[in-house]
Amino acid sequence: MSVSHSVAPHLPYLRRFARALCGTQAGGDGYVVGTLEAILAEPGCLDPKLDPKVALYKVFLRTWRSTPINREAERSVPGDGESVSLSFITPEPRIAFLLNAMEAFTPKEIAETLGRTESEARALVEEAGREISAQIRTTVLIIEDEPLIAADLTALVEQLGHQVATIARTHSEAMRAAVDSRPGLILSDIQLADGSSGLDAVNEILLAQQTPVIFITGYPELFLTGQAPEPAFLIAKPFTPDSVKAVISQALFFDRKSHANPATAGAAG
Repeated sequence: MSVSHSVAPHLPYLRRFARALCGTQAGGDGYVVGTLEAILAEPGCLDPKLDPKVALYKVFLRTWRSTPINREAERSVPGDGESVSLSFITPEPRIAFLLNAMEAFTPKEIAETLGRTESEARALVEEAGREISAQIRTTVLIIEDEPLIAADLTALVEQLGHQVATIARTHSEAMRAAVDSRPGLILSDIQLADGSSGLDAVNEILLAQQTPVIFITGYPELFLTGQAPEPAFLIAKPFTPDSVKAVISQALFFDRKSHANPATAGAAG
């Protein structure tokens, strides 16, 4: 099998992982492009002994680490009475957690990706898992027209210590709820009950207030092409509790970082 055929099926999911790790579409997609350039320059960098997806993610992380700032522990400044989850975790546990929660990597695959032993990989995931219980507390607007999915999201959000402000089923309900509750986070389906688009509703909301957004869709490949403005944070249906928790933590982490560092506040998107 050619390099392009072995890599291509995994690119949408690598973009999803990269955007979650970096906090923006531009940042994540830039590292994916760098990864592809590295593979084109040196096809042998894809370890043939590994599963193609594992080998691809391993090259991606090598590219990501090549930027010095990414080798440092990332820090964020919490406000009074607030706690931070992934912001005080060094990159390795955070990467291990995301590989497990978002990409469903096994401990063996995480170990192969990070160049660790399986026991070290398990320890990294457990370390991140312990920290994730301490969250940046916020209010959440859920834009979702399916009652069972809305109920599942509500339960997960509340387990993380957040408060659900409103569940909106349509574009107009979402607009009213955003004005009334001024949420600190939005979880939005892309296709709503009245046939309208959650993307359109969120874009209108963001004209009036800056709020981190996570989109939920049954068709993630449509929004992970890297060819147009696309969501930085995306959850695929059916989702797992750990994937929702991981992406919420990343979205709030980068939102807090942008407020702590005003110079980066406009970098998301």
